[in-house]
Amino acid sequence: MKILIKNANIIDGSGADAFAGAVLTKGDQIEKIFHGTVGDEVSADRVIDARGKVLAPGFIDTHSHSDLRVLSQPALLPKIHQGITTEVLGQDGISMAPLPEEYIEPWKKNLAGLDGSDDGLDWHYRDATGYFSLLEKVHPALNEAYLLPHGNIRMEAMGLANKPADKKDIDAMRSIIAREMEAGCIGVSSGLIYMPCAYGKTEELIEICKVAKEYGGVFVVHQRSEAETILPSMDEIIRIGRESGIPIHFSHFKVCGKPNWKFLDGMFQKLDEAEAEGLTVSFDQYPYVAGSTMLGVILPPWVHDGGTDKVLERLADPACRERMKKDIRDGIPGWDNFIQFAGTEGIYVTSVVTEKNKDAVGLTLDQLGEKRGKDPLEATFDLLLEEKNAVGMVDFYGTEDHVKAIMQRPEMNLCTDGLLSGKPHPRVYGAFPRLLGKYVREDKCLTLPQAVRKITGKAADALHISKRGYIREGYFADLTLFDPDTIIDKGTFTNPEQFPEGIITVIVNGNVALENDKVSQERYGQVLRRKS
Repeated sequence: MKILIKNANIIDGSGADAFAGAVLTKGDQIEKIFHGTVGDEVSADRVIDARGKVLAPGFIDTHSHSDLRVLSQPALLPKIHQGITTEVLGQDGISMAPLPEEYIEPWKKNLAGLDGSDDGLDWHYRDATGYFSLLEKVHPALNEAYLLPHGNIRMEAMGLANKPADKKDIDAMRSIIAREMEAGCIGVSSGLIYMPCAYGKTEELIEICKVAKEYGGVFVVHQRSEAETILPSMDEIIRIGRESGIPIHFSHFKVCGKPNWKFLDGMFQKLDEAEAEGLTVSFDQYPYVAGSTMLGVILPPWVHDGGTDKVLERLADPACRERMKKDIRDGIPGWDNFIQFAGTEGIYVTSVVTEKNKDAVGLTLDQLGEKRGKDPLEATFDLLLEEKNAVGMVDFYGTEDHVKAIMQRPEMNLCTDGLLSGKPHPRVYGAFPRLLGKYVREDKCLTLPQAVRKITGKAADALHISKRGYIREGYFADLTLFDPDTIIDKGTFTNPEQFPEGIITVIVNGNVALENDKVSQERYGQVLRRKS
């Protein structure tokens, strides 16, 4: 099938200015790019008149948590309605594969807070090859790339215990990485505030990244601190890049909590120094002053030793609860204390599993305590225990000035980092239109070509996604047509599940996947395996 999109303002993803022209697709590729007006001399099965609209490469979400949801809801409506045509799974070192059979039950519990739960799934797929087969069977609407999660690697090699890796363990992890990179993973991820990733020492990460580097992979990382120890935390990640040779990509780059906002200039200085040294460093960002993750991160690190079952035992122990409250109140050196930088008034419950606690969704921890007639922390501990730690949250930590300063950095590309369960963060539905509407059209933080680059070509370059992210002949025909005068996000923190305005047409691999808010019943995404 051939599609001709004519009379478009084309922004090709390179950062270059828009030009008037047309694009002809054939099959799943871009066959021809025309400058200026085309007439009847160009034949096509379908003609789309894009007059007054911008034609861009399909948007790329470099930090997604659709890993489990895509298997049950492969249409991924919150993403396709944003103009996203490709997303990167396997984030934060905690995802679907590899998954040894003996760890299925504890891992499902560990994964639930980030990616939700699915008791109807056959979890016996073992490794990335098995997971990719599941993805291909459901025919996702988007292209799906996958990072190999450090936590899964560590679990297969040495279990879930809090212990340092010895040479035998590291050799086992290196073998797992080679196997899974051969299967098609595009890099390695870690979440160094999540268990068991947090048990890994710097030297362990250097060694595993050396293997991923041999396969042309990247290291995508939620660093150990995004708060008071963020500068030494960045030093660790940059050291990993230096000593392993792997390109570094910081996940959701930010600094949390007003007392820590002073560190932003130092963070930028470290990026500048890494570039001057010749290291490859990039990061992604979602355009909001609040984040979202599993509520269990409010618990001190020792609570998580041994996995979710041990967490629940400790939550049921009054003495352990008193110790938790003391550590939350006083802090632990090197630990990102979410209560400290967001407050119980700035953390909202976004998802639960049981019907019993549905009334908690949308409440702050203060409101939860009031509703339950308890101290907010006691009420939160009860909720985590009753929900087996499978609770999502939104936390307010930042400032609008920082959002703007970070997005103007050359290392930045956009992401959603969206958790899809319950009442989600509005970024799930609106991150990309928000950048183009609020930050480009309204606030003029970026030019439109700069912003389009940050959601297309820059993202593809950072994550080594080949032949996507640009409008170029011979590249895959992933395209998003939008109205620059109307594009905007609609979701709010109280009513997040609203599709944006201004996305006109989305083409995935040469097929119209969305047009005028109507989504095709067919799904055209592919599993994007690393190319050998």
